[in-house]
Amino acid sequence: MSMFCFQCQETAKGIACTTSGVCGKKEDVANLQDMLIHVLKGASLFSTKARSAGYTDKKLDRFVMESLFMTITNANFDKNVFYERIKKALVWRESIKNTCIEKGIDVSDIKHDSAVWSASQNVEIDEKSTKIGVLSYENEDIRSLVHLVLFGIKGMAAYAEHASNLGYEKDEISAFIQHGLAEITRTDLTADYLVSLVMDCGKYGVDVMSLLDTANTSRYGNPEITKVDIGVRNNPGILISGHDLRDLEDLLDQTEGTGVDVYTHSEMLPAHYYPFFKKYTCFAGNYGNAWWKQREEFETFNGPILFTTNCLVPPHTNASYHDKVFTTGAAGFDGFKHIADRPVDGKKDFSEIITLAKSCKAPEEIEKGEIVGGFAHAQVIALADKVVEAVKSGAIRKFIVMAGCDGRMRDRDYYTQFAVKLPTDTVILTAGCAKYRYNKLQLGDINGIPRVLDAGQCNDSYSLAVIALKLKEVFQLNDINELPIVYNIAWYEQKAVIVLLALLYLGVKNIHLGPTLPAFLSPNVVKVLVDNFNISGITTPDEDLKAFLN
Repeated sequence: MSMFCFQCQETAKGIACTTSGVCGKKEDVANLQDMLIHVLKGASLFSTKARSAGYTDKKLDRFVMESLFMTITNANFDKNVFYERIKKALVWRESIKNTCIEKGIDVSDIKHDSAVWSASQNVEIDEKSTKIGVLSYENEDIRSLVHLVLFGIKGMAAYAEHASNLGYEKDEISAFIQHGLAEITRTDLTADYLVSLVMDCGKYGVDVMSLLDTANTSRYGNPEITKVDIGVRNNPGILISGHDLRDLEDLLDQTEGTGVDVYTHSEMLPAHYYPFFKKYTCFAGNYGNAWWKQREEFETFNGPILFTTNCLVPPHTNASYHDKVFTTGAAGFDGFKHIADRPVDGKKDFSEIITLAKSCKAPEEIEKGEIVGGFAHAQVIALADKVVEAVKSGAIRKFIVMAGCDGRMRDRDYYTQFAVKLPTDTVILTAGCAKYRYNKLQLGDINGIPRVLDAGQCNDSYSLAVIALKLKEVFQLNDINELPIVYNIAWYEQKAVIVLLALLYLGVKNIHLGPTLPAFLSPNVVKVLVDNFNISGITTPDEDLKAFLN
């Protein structure tokens, strides 16, 4: 094995990628990412000590958050970025260590308590270190729970960065991220303790999604029911992908009036639902489908593409769009131009992208029509009376939560088939790019309520939890699991992990997770989840429909 990565759903053979990643990540990048996480653990050991004595450093908090985000699936493939990050992480580790010593904080126990500390004392940037990474945890169950925590923390960091970009931060979230990184270095870890840490991760998952929801709605307004054009105009265009709304705002500000249009791609689709963005005449519509189809769809777009976060697929070597892709934030790929971070109280400079767009042909039309969305919690709660009446009258028998991620594997056709076969008295609640499996189907409505209610991006799964809690209150139920709601969730990467942990923390049970259960869950950990939360996988659309609707 030249690497070992099992953090995403598409990991090789459902076990682990050991020579190169299915995502396109090479062994050198995989091992450098392991090294970066390793050094972040060391820095977190000291920063957690410093925090307990009342000292915090927001620049360090931001560095840890950004670094974790870069290691999630399909975010950053640039080897040089990780070299530089590791060097900076080592500097931060020594800086916070020295701060502790200067302030009289006892750190003498750290090198003895950490399972991996001795390996990081004089660490070199080694692309094939055997002393760090997944397999450094020998016990299978401990390894499984440690990585359930780590992957949850990675997802948490991604959402925290989005909120931070809009000026919303919460010290408790940064504190937990670093506390979690520090705790998983201990030599005395037990399964019971790690299960409690997993639940704590779920708690802070709820907090970070709530924080991001507040950040988004405070700046951009509450999402509202919106029809989004999926055709094209005659102007040249820029395609923006990923998740970061602040980057979209900066791009639209600079593109307005230039004769160039801006289209959303994949998880940026829900930006159209926010009132704030509707003022831009250059904001055209949505182009294409979920992230994994980008290789073919970028060929027909003709203009430049901007990746703001993860969901990047390495292009083929002969791709015509190779020199038109830009990255920013956590995203990166060797050979793609990277747009620098925005200055304090300023905007990112997207002038190079706009200039390039002006020289390009207009996008080629690949489909026509509209997508209806904007059913985040404020909008659905505004429709509560109509929803409650439909449930009481029997017009709506069940709500099916089909949130989460899409992916390229053929077994994800299950979700399209499942949606098509759902009875007409059911309503799909969705968020995340999983919706592209059914959001263009003509599934109709129930008394004016569309049968597909799209709450937004993957982080907007929080909206689905808020809706469920509101319905529990309206129907005067004691338990959220008494609602006529079924959870059939597709997962792909680490942001989906924190969404899952958040739902478990809120007490949601009977979640069906697919298309496969995570490879990082050992049989014993799966048993814990089954025994405590009745989590299960999926089978076939017909068999699952019978089980869900009974």
